[in-house]
Amino acid sequence: MGLNETPSGERKHIAFFGCRNAGKSSLLNAVTGQDMAIVSDVKGTTTDPVYKAMELLPAGPVVVIDTPGLDDEGELGEMRVKSAMKVLKKTDLAVIVIDAAAGFREEDALVLDWVQHDNIPYVIVYNKADIAQGTIPDSVMAVSAITGQGIFALKEKIAALLKTEEEARPIASDLVKGGDMVVLVVPIDKAAPKGRLILPQQQTIRDLLDHGIVPVVVRDTELESVLKRLGSEVKLVITDSQAFKKVGDIVPEEIPLTSFSILFSRYKGELKKQLEAVDTIDKLKDGDRILIAEGCTHHRQCGDIGTEKIPKMLSKYGKFEIDFTSGQTFSEDPGKYRLIIHCGGCMLNEKEMKSRIAMADEAGVPITNYGMVIAKMTGMLDRSIKPLGVK
Repeated sequence: MGLNETPSGERKHIAFFGCRNAGKSSLLNAVTGQDMAIVSDVKGTTTDPVYKAMELLPAGPVVVIDTPGLDDEGELGEMRVKSAMKVLKKTDLAVIVIDAAAGFREEDALVLDWVQHDNIPYVIVYNKADIAQGTIPDSVMAVSAITGQGIFALKEKIAALLKTEEEARPIASDLVKGGDMVVLVVPIDKAAPKGRLILPQQQTIRDLLDHGIVPVVVRDTELESVLKRLGSEVKLVITDSQAFKKVGDIVPEEIPLTSFSILFSRYKGELKKQLEAVDTIDKLKDGDRILIAEGCTHHRQCGDIGTEKIPKMLSKYGKFEIDFTSGQTFSEDPGKYRLIIHCGGCMLNEKEMKSRIAMADEAGVPITNYGMVIAKMTGMLDRSIKPLGVK
């Protein structure tokens, strides 16, 4: 990701679904104005979902996704269809592409049912309108990826549907006032990325700056001296969860304190649900199975928070079986776990993060958040939740 690019997790995800040879890839290329998808007359050219972050005018920064054909055949074909359906979990807007020559098919009805079930905004597009023999329903959009018919109207429709979904979601700016000073505690250790801040820190700083709030970024080693200098000017302290206990001992009780991870639970997840779930830690028994899930993939280093620090802290509560997932992978069977502990989800879009929470909820499994777990096990939970107005 370039320095000035909008993070993928902050972009709306537009996915193109349809049967093989419906012209999904050609239509996607026409809409984006780029040859981002391979086009061929051979059925099943798209074998895996293809993601492309881009600026799609007039919608703005988005991720467009080309998916395998929903009518693919054979054992491998079934796997491709399954991978296409998984894309729904992160889709903010679905473009259902129908081959105008073939008409609406059973597979198209299936994806439409899924989209409607998940309340995903969608548009139905009849492609190849230039060669269609039959009547195209008035309720859909008629387009041609070859001649350009209807492409401009489709882009305008996509932008309009995304616009209705927009809402301002503050990370921390609603917790203080313009002109207030907020101290962000960013430990710099061997696990910190060299030469840059991690995404939640970057996004929180930007959110504060956008609202006229003054962010002061310090390491935990300089925190005490900085607080002495700034005194009552500090209205909030936000810390990396790994330094919770150390920071809590330094920050006076009268200064509100929380963590990046807890803020992201509110920003992309469901704060109250994850807060209720964290109490499951007190109910765990030896042999219980726990899933620790991370939304991104990165090189694991000594002292990694998900694979080392949290399991070590959990070991004080009992002997548990712990599984790990990262990136696009998430459990297909969440019901086998007693508890799921998820990262803040900064690399996932809101739709996918909430989809994972919903999967756990449907399986009757409590799902909580890295920051909440660490806050609880360090005795900091009540204090870290108080600034957010949650009891």
